[in-house]
Amino acid sequence: MKKIVFIPVVCAALIMPTGCSRGHASKADAAVPVLVAVAVATNVPVLIDPPPVGHVMPLSMVTIHSQIQGMISAVHFKEGQEVKKGDLLFTIDPRPSQAALDQARAALERDTAQLEYAKINFAREQKLFDQKLISQDELDTNRANFDALNGTVAADRAAITNAMLNLDYCEIRSPVDGRTGGLLAYAGNVVKAPDDLLLTINQIHPIYVAFSVPEQYLPQIKREMRVKVPKVTAAYENMDAAVDPPEGEVTFIDNSVDQTTGQIQLRATFPNEDNSLWPGQFVTVTVKLSELPEAVVVPSQAVQTGQNGLFVYVVKPDQTAEERPVTTGLTYQNETVVEKGVAAGETVVTDGQLRLAPGVAVSVKSSIQPVPTVLSTNAP
Repeated sequence: MKKIVFIPVVCAALIMPTGCSRGHASKADAAVPVLVAVAVATNVPVLIDPPPVGHVMPLSMVTIHSQIQGMISAVHFKEGQEVKKGDLLFTIDPRPSQAALDQARAALERDTAQLEYAKINFAREQKLFDQKLISQDELDTNRANFDALNGTVAADRAAITNAMLNLDYCEIRSPVDGRTGGLLAYAGNVVKAPDDLLLTINQIHPIYVAFSVPEQYLPQIKREMRVKVPKVTAAYENMDAAVDPPEGEVTFIDNSVDQTTGQIQLRATFPNEDNSLWPGQFVTVTVKLSELPEAVVVPSQAVQTGQNGLFVYVVKPDQTAEERPVTTGLTYQNETVVEKGVAAGETVVTDGQLRLAPGVAVSVKSSIQPVPTVLSTNAP
């Protein structure tokens, strides 16, 4: 029985030193295959994390109404068409307005002739009064008639101006550059001014994106606004990966924080020359707060967590692994800023760390060069 018990103990003693010797592997041992990347120094933008969701708003939304009552005789655009300021949209039947203008002009001619006669008559009556041939009452009557005709002629001129204005209103033109919406009144419809809505035009060049951020970012945003306008980008669902996201600038900060949500409303302006943003659309807004100059960046998978904190394996010139404690900063899209512990140009292990220990020889399977990306901040 003692022999049966003794043999396993001896075997365990023989096996354990072999397992424990892994941490002190020599260069003569087989090299561990790993993937590596080179740490690079680059300027890293600091972003709001998580990126807020915003909605797209037109720069202005104009509702088109008729200012006169009448029948629409022609529509001069297609629904959804881009229009410029001053483009003709609708024509209201101009014949009633033209007739009113002609009538006002005829009344002016009639009253002007009567005014001339009253002027001559009043001058004659004035001479007769000076010669004591007529009474003061007769002179005053002629003066009142002359003054009344003066007022009538002035009213006729005002009526002509109003009739000309109504004739101009027969042509409804776009007050802004923008894109037309759905047609709400068609040729042949009789519209009543100003109740009937004919059309809505959205001005989308430039265009707004409204979004909210937590109030703790407000001091940093205001500091940035004093130096330069913060830049933003907008991404939307099913956006073409080959196309750069639209870029804009923060142009408005609300004057109060929402006490219910603790959010502050912001608005960014985008040129939107390619119509990539559309009113009512929801977008993910990336807000650049500042920039870290010449920050050392490594792939996030290179950073490991151990009993003593974060560390990376650095491949030394003799192709052995060195465990290096690090202090990390911003992280975004699988890239991490290393504030302390790794220098630019050093090679770090990105895959195969589970088989590594300090001093173990490595065999590089391939090298991945990290591409500098936009990073975000986890704190304001």
